[in-house]
Amino acid sequence: MERLCLLNDEGALSPEGVAAFRQIIYGHFHRHGRDFPWRRTDDPYQILVSEIMLQQTQVERVARWYDRFLSAFPDLATLAQAPVHEILRVWQGLGYNRRALSLKRLACRVAEEFGGRLPDSMEVLRTLPGIGPATAGAIAAFAFNRPAVFLETNIRRVFLHFFFPRATGVSDRQLLPLVGHTLDPVCPRLWYYALMDYGAKLKMQASNANRRSAHYRKQSLFENSERQIRSRILQMLLDNSPLHQERVEEAGGQSPARIRRVISQLVAEGFLEQREGLLSINSS
Repeated sequence: MERLCLLNDEGALSPEGVAAFRQIIYGHFHRHGRDFPWRRTDDPYQILVSEIMLQQTQVERVARWYDRFLSAFPDLATLAQAPVHEILRVWQGLGYNRRALSLKRLACRVAEEFGGRLPDSMEVLRTLPGIGPATAGAIAAFAFNRPAVFLETNIRRVFLHFFFPRATGVSDRQLLPLVGHTLDPVCPRLWYYALMDYGAKLKMQASNANRRSAHYRKQSLFENSERQIRSRILQMLLDNSPLHQERVEEAGGQSPARIRRVISQLVAEGFLEQREGLLSINSS
């Protein structure tokens, strides 16, 4: 694996260091760049869908849902008008169902406030449901080729590997200036694809550089988690709705008190409707 002296004695990046870094990243990309359907388009909506799906989900899994979702909801207007139960039904199996609800709410906001056109500003994108700094930056770069500065898992791994090879507890605040200094301003879209692919390559190493990040968190187990309970309840009601709450509690596989707590969360978040002891998927 390549190692370079990318920083000078003062700890700053030199033009030569930037050029050498880009040469390594682009060199790997030109030889081993990955191909995904969302990389073959610059349609903002299609890229939005891919970025929301890619949150906390591996690319191979997203690739199996992406085309199916776009076939059902080909544009923002269609998604905004679709009832929640239809969106959740297509989303089932991908996990983290909050993302599907956020997409629906985002589509409605864009239809109401932006004339159905997704904003190209990273700052404005961050105000939309389900979009944080990383997703906003990715959409700005990939859909609009904007030189946005952001970090996600694979990009973080690259900068830890090259610039902090032995340090631990490295914060994103330390990494973001380096991302900005090395950014290719002519084609940020291609540059970020190249960074992500190099980061995916580094993931195959025995030692994951991301563990040295101050923000590293090991993903919690799905089995017996609230995520699993939420998924079971939603699937139950998608298959047969409405249902009496008592029946949902009995079939939930956990204590009734825990099931009731999760049901209350799902109602509060807008997934479920609760009327006279009956539960159903939100009809809006």
